[in-house]
Amino acid sequence: MTKTLLLIDGNSLAFRAFYAMHNQLDRMISHNGLHTNALVAFNNFFDKIVDKLQPDYALVAWDAGKGISTFRGKIFSDYKGGRQTTPPELSEQFPYLRKMVDLHGIHSYELPSFEADDIIGTYAKKAEQAGLLTTIITGDRDLTQLVSDRVLVQVTKKGVTDLDAYTPDFLAKKMGGHQSGTSY
Repeated sequence: MTKTLLLIDGNSLAFRAFYAMHNQLDRMISHNGLHTNALVAFNNFFDKIVDKLQPDYALVAWDAGKGISTFRGKIFSDYKGGRQTTPPELSEQFPYLRKMVDLHGIHSYELPSFEADDIIGTYAKKAEQAGLLTTIITGDRDLTQLVSDRVLVQVTKKGVTDLDAYTPDFLAKKMGGHQSGTSY
């Protein structure tokens, strides 16, 4: 039986989780004053999606660098210059999101000067070369360039549990081009 790897874009899904329940932001506050909307939605993602996949290996990649602190930012100083700053109500939840990942038994990984998609791309290619079937879950459509017969990219459509599955056949139909026999 072929081993499976699950790669999760932590920052992308944290933002999606935060905004999926943003309308309840003022109601979802712990007794210590911590906003919990992203935590609740992220946990729902694990319960509805991740736990059902039962991968052999899993990793949540996190951004360790933002903007100028990444290698891209050093090359192009206006890299992601148009992006808004992270809301403080989400920033305060990040340490707890990482702890939640640990409690679900999944390893978190971040690397200085790199973003989560860099880590995911590297691991996906290494896993593909090793013969694993890889599923990537993200809100970033840029990662669909990794789709192959052995790499499935699931992109969030709404919230964090409504996903589009990008396979070679799906991309061929959506973009036109050659269809291949996918392993998924």
